[in-house]
Amino acid sequence: MDEIRIRRLEQRQTKIRNVPIAVTPEGFWCCPSPVVFQKTLKSQTPVLSKLKSSPTPPQPTSVQKKPAAETKKKTGTSSSKSSAPGEDTSHSKHENAPRKVTIEFGEPGASDLKVVLLGHQGVSVKLNVHSNVLVKNSSYFAKEMEAQQQKAVSSIEFECLEDVEMCVETIGLMYCKDIRHRLMKQSVSSVLSILKVAEKLGFATCIDTCLEYLEAVPWVGEEEESKVVTSILRLQSETSSVKPVLQRVSSEASIQPKDTLSQILELVLKTNEDKGRREMKGVVLKLLQENESSSPEICEEKLYSSCRTSLDSLLSLFREAAGLDSADKPTDFRESLGKKMAFEADNLLWLLDILALRRSADEFATIWSLQQELASLHIDLPIIYRHHISLITARLFVGMGRGEILLSKETRILLLKTWLQQLINDYRWLQNSSRSFDSAVVEEGIGRTILTLPLEEQQSILLSWLGSFLKTGDDCPNLQKAFEVWWRRKFARPYAAELEQDVISGR
Repeated sequence: MDEIRIRRLEQRQTKIRNVPIAVTPEGFWCCPSPVVFQKTLKSQTPVLSKLKSSPTPPQPTSVQKKPAAETKKKTGTSSSKSSAPGEDTSHSKHENAPRKVTIEFGEPGASDLKVVLLGHQGVSVKLNVHSNVLVKNSSYFAKEMEAQQQKAVSSIEFECLEDVEMCVETIGLMYCKDIRHRLMKQSVSSVLSILKVAEKLGFATCIDTCLEYLEAVPWVGEEEESKVVTSILRLQSETSSVKPVLQRVSSEASIQPKDTLSQILELVLKTNEDKGRREMKGVVLKLLQENESSSPEICEEKLYSSCRTSLDSLLSLFREAAGLDSADKPTDFRESLGKKMAFEADNLLWLLDILALRRSADEFATIWSLQQELASLHIDLPIIYRHHISLITARLFVGMGRGEILLSKETRILLLKTWLQQLINDYRWLQNSSRSFDSAVVEEGIGRTILTLPLEEQQSILLSWLGSFLKTGDDCPNLQKAFEVWWRRKFARPYAAELEQDVISGR
């Protein structure tokens, strides 16, 4: 197996580091690792070391050194020289000199072309290569060779866009018969760097193989996905391999996003499996919340159609349960009826969350305020069945308190008079049985909603609440903050003088 040599060129002497890069029957196998480049470029007193090649491809980062005695002999000589007076100036000059590395492979004298890779921070890498291999695989080198053929120039410079290692790796792939097998050992980030170099070199086979790799390999995380898509979109080369890669993140189908979302909504709303439905409802709502400003359009007509379907089913179930004689039906039947009520109520609550997120729940609140029959049937049912309805009422009050739902004065009054007492009746059960129920948030929402009403309406509702609160205490919503605000408005009357002046002046 042949060796590749890396030389550091200095003004007075040349130190040689042998690196395990080999040309096998399968082609160019491995290039200098970043560790080797860093050691070669950054070491101030390079140590002479040799590494014998082996029949199998060695690890890129392993560099075998000579025995310690030989190393000490050379480093000792070097250190004794550097300690002599007058050597400090020349040593600093060596540090500031351009850093150069030479990579040779094949038998000495077998190559007929030198390629100089110009990297960052003055790093220069010289490759001894074969012109027929480069011309065959690279349109860039083919043009350069044709342009310089008459000048009999045996050296070509190439400015590296990426790290020098990736340029060496890409040129090395021109010697590789199975590029795909070689890329399987690389990370996605490395393949993107190779792809960038291959495009500049016009290495078409490598470009197609990189794209095939990117189409098949998983992209881990949003950051890596963004890098892949951005790199592919920047490609200037026209190749049919680009389209399959981008199909992972884009679609040419004529189906509109809102139609797809409607299909997802229908699937989630109809499933009877509790765990799957609960988890997917949370996932969909979370995804809509993450990009609220750019979330895909959902047809409101579809949402409200689903709401009306669930509401009609819920009212029918309430009527059936209210007219049911407990002695006539077995326990299993009553439990089945209760599960159906919970199912429809849970669907309504989820649809309300989506509508509130999109600031489109005003119509839902209006529809809910008109459900006097459902509210009257609510009192006749066992709390274990009916309390799911009160979760919907609580969510509406939270949305109104946050300003997500804006209703007319008449609708707000109707909603409070229709549903607040039912919520108070179920409040203790909600606090103890529902993990998602946040009493502090709900109480704040109820209080803020009440305080948006005319003062007389505030008084009527708060005095009714006070009677319940004095009887049940913690089993009733705590609206003391709203009560205090109403009290000050009613009795302290901080704005009374200004209002009377406005009346006198006719404004």
